[in-house]
Amino acid sequence: QVHLVESGGGLVQPGDSLRLACATSGFAFDDYAIGWFRQAPGKKREGVSCISVRDGRTHYMDSVKGRFTISRDNTKNTVDLQMSRLNSDDPANYYCAAVPGSSSTVPCEAWMYDYWGQGTQVTVSS
Repeated sequence: QVHLVESGGGLVQPGDSLRLACATSGFAFDDYAIGWFRQAPGKKREGVSCISVRDGRTHYMDSVKGRFTISRDNTKNTVDLQMSRLNSDDPANYYCAAVPGSSSTVPCEAWMYDYWGQGTQVTVSS
C-alpha cells in the first residue's frame, strides 16, 4: 500500500526557513517522480517543485526559484523541500505526491500525480 507522509511544517516569521520532509513506502521509489504541491484556502493546488526519477532533474515554480531546494534520497525513500526566505506568498498546506515517471521528464502538474500525502501546514506570520 502506497504511503506518503509529510512533516516539518509550522509557524515561522517572514524571512525564516523550514525544511519539509516526505517519507514514502509501498512502491518502487526509484521509479517514481515526486512532487511538492501547495494549496492555500480558496486557491487551486499548484506545483511548487518536482524531481524526476533516479537522476534528480528538478522543476521549480517561478516564485520559489532561488529560495526552495528539492532533494531526494533514494536510499531512504524520502524527498525533502528546503524552503528559505519564506514570505507572505508561501503559507499553504503543502503536499507531496508520487507518480511513475521517466528520467527524461519532470511532471509538475497536480493532475499528473497518482498518490498523495495528507499535507503539512506552513504558516508565515510576524
